[in-house]
Amino acid sequence: MTLRRILLAILTLGLVGTGTELLLLDHMEEFTQWAPLLLIAVCLLAIVWYLLTGVAASLRLIQVLMLASIVAGFAGVYFHYQGSVEFKLESNRSLAGWPLFWAAMRSKAPPPLAPGVMVQLGLVGLAFCYRHPALSREAIQ
Repeated sequence: MTLRRILLAILTLGLVGTGTELLLLDHMEEFTQWAPLLLIAVCLLAIVWYLLTGVAASLRLIQVLMLASIVAGFAGVYFHYQGSVEFKLESNRSLAGWPLFWAAMRSKAPPPLAPGVMVQLGLVGLAFCYRHPALSREAIQ
């Protein structure tokens, strides 16, 4: 039981921290930049629902949202990488192939692997839900 609470605390702190960072970075220019903020907000609402009720439906929603977070993380890595490639090509049109790849991967704006935190949070959330007693009661009813 204690490990499950620790996982939920890590998940909640990670979501709040990531959301705060995205807001401070003004990560809101396009819809694709709004997506992680909206997903984080819905995840936090689902966690509040779970904390208030403990019903299996809230856990099922958290599971779906964690899968969405994993997908969003991989999509974010793709979008950040594409943005880095565009930025690198603006400053040096001669880059191509592996040199372009490595230049984009080492870029600080946008950091290509930063969205990977959504993948990590999604996995923590799925670990929290794994074999949760409320889900076992759901199967019995």
